[in-house]
Amino acid sequence: MTLSIRAVSPADEADWCRLYAGYREFYREPADPAKVQAAWRMLFDPATRLEGLVAVHDGVVVGLANWREFPDQLSVSTGIFLDDLFVSPEARGQGAGEQLLEALAQVARDRGIAVVRWITAPDNATARRLYDRVAELAPWVTYDLVPRASSAAS
Repeated sequence: MTLSIRAVSPADEADWCRLYAGYREFYREPADPAKVQAAWRMLFDPATRLEGLVAVHDGVVVGLANWREFPDQLSVSTGIFLDDLFVSPEARGQGAGEQLLEALAQVARDRGIAVVRWITAPDNATARRLYDRVAELAPWVTYDLVPRASSAAS
């Protein structure tokens, strides 16, 4: 499969949204076109500081990578956090994921960024085979703190 990797553009909306809906489904998130559209808009909202790459085959977007820079105070450097990486089922195993990761590594090199970091589900075995080949498993454990309403008595 011959692929090109490039920055996402407004013209990619239909393909990107189709892929992002598949990404949400893969992670067992409910189908929600409003959330897919909100995620799409975030890519073009300067306040979010998100950027995106797409893998294109024969004019069709078959993969996406959404990312943002972050300051790393411990190393006193900047990193890239890869929020989302997804390749359409029909294009999997043909190099799109690896090419998106390599393009992101090139962005990091070009900008003098120290690391590209991401998380994935522990049971995402197919993707983890790729990740284990191209990156190092980080020693960090991830937590989510969900803010809840205060239960203080009035």
